[in-house]
Amino acid sequence: MAKDFTSRAEDYSQWYNELVVKADLADHSAVRGCMVIKPYGYAIWEKMQKELDRMFKETGHVNAYFPLFIPKSYLSKEADHVEGFAKECAVVTHYRLKNAEDGSGVVVDPDAKLEEELIVRPTSETIIWNTYKGWIQSYRDLPILVNQWANVVRWEMRTRLFLRTAEFLWQEGHTAHATQEEAVEETRKMLDVYAEFAENFMAIPVVKGVKTASERFAGALDTYCIEALMQDGKALQAGTSHFLGQNFAKAFDVKYATKEGGNEYVWATSWGVSTRLMGALIMTHSDDDGLVLPPNLAPTQVVIVPIYKSEEELAKISAQALKMKSELEAKGISVKFDDRDTHKPGFKFAEYEFKGVPVRIAIGPRDMENGTVEVARRDTKEKEILQQGDLANKVEHLLENIQKNLYQKALDFRDEMTQQVDSWDEFKDVLENKGGFILAHWDGTAETEEKIKQETKATIRCIPLNNKQEAGKCVYTGNPSTQRVIFAKAY
Repeated sequence: MAKDFTSRAEDYSQWYNELVVKADLADHSAVRGCMVIKPYGYAIWEKMQKELDRMFKETGHVNAYFPLFIPKSYLSKEADHVEGFAKECAVVTHYRLKNAEDGSGVVVDPDAKLEEELIVRPTSETIIWNTYKGWIQSYRDLPILVNQWANVVRWEMRTRLFLRTAEFLWQEGHTAHATQEEAVEETRKMLDVYAEFAENFMAIPVVKGVKTASERFAGALDTYCIEALMQDGKALQAGTSHFLGQNFAKAFDVKYATKEGGNEYVWATSWGVSTRLMGALIMTHSDDDGLVLPPNLAPTQVVIVPIYKSEEELAKISAQALKMKSELEAKGISVKFDDRDTHKPGFKFAEYEFKGVPVRIAIGPRDMENGTVEVARRDTKEKEILQQGDLANKVEHLLENIQKNLYQKALDFRDEMTQQVDSWDEFKDVLENKGGFILAHWDGTAETEEKIKQETKATIRCIPLNNKQEAGKCVYTGNPSTQRVIFAKAY
């Protein structure tokens, strides 16, 4: 499957695009800018959903669902919010079609125009806070800790599968609190959940930080984020958590009666991750031979491939293979036994390598005689002969080792690609010739931030949490600075 496959060194962007399609993760659709997530890709997303959903519920959140359509007037109620999303909105203006009089097909019925246009949700703050107004009267109704699994539409002109599409899948948490302190605590807590998921399941090291004012979510007072580094030296924002203050409560007049008998506006948060995580997973670990998946998110963790020449050999091998499969599954390991007679073992080896299955087990007549199997790991391509007797325990440990190795490899790469610079010439040189995370002083002004972005296409990815305070000079203006921030080119 790796034949005619562009290498990362040759063209990283093309490598990514080809990999997504060739590994059966997703495909372009007939609708411009939208994608079809294929079963194998969706299986990975389902595992992400399952783990995140578990983590959300363990922190007290519950799932709900809100409408896909938002009245246009709702977006007008919070000025920063509407300005942030105005250019990305898809608008529904009519509610009916009719047959064309010339018989050429269907046309929009001009008599079926909506009294108020509806926006296909780009995010749900407005429709949710309009709903919360009816849910919240007293401090007894708080906090509200709700999450929604949904799709959203943001009209993108330049799209790339998983990374940037007009429609994508995500979850969006929306919580309501009695105090500012509770809301800030929630915002930080969910950022920690995202970081834990990225590192423990995706095997991706991330930097937790806060966005600059110009990079904040539209309508937020603070936006916290996790930033990851891809193999081409570009950053990718892997999740965000927003402290919304009382902006949306004031916009939709959501107040609660306090214990003391007063009347206060509610404090809000929102937070989300999307199918963009699929892009992060692919670009962090995969190689020139295809997809590399961390075991904790691989739909199939182990594949067993029989090697045989006769039906009699297959029957004997199958009996042993199914026994091994059962023993592995008893440990919670997902296993596939591929006894297809339409493809040779060599084809199967290449197929599962390209699709990133973490462990491949081959068993043939000689293995049956010796009580052994050949085990190959996807991350290092190493092979070893193992005894069948204690195979389940050894494979369980091997999967744990692969998960840790992928994380460590990504961490070592990030460390290698993180550089501290103190001059503008050095900044431009590192950005152009190496890439990665650049730690540099910034004078704290939006004007300098924008000039650096215009001249280099690098943005401030975040101000790291618990950042070291140090006196210095802005890398661009030379003005005083108290800390370094992370610059990078980004997706």
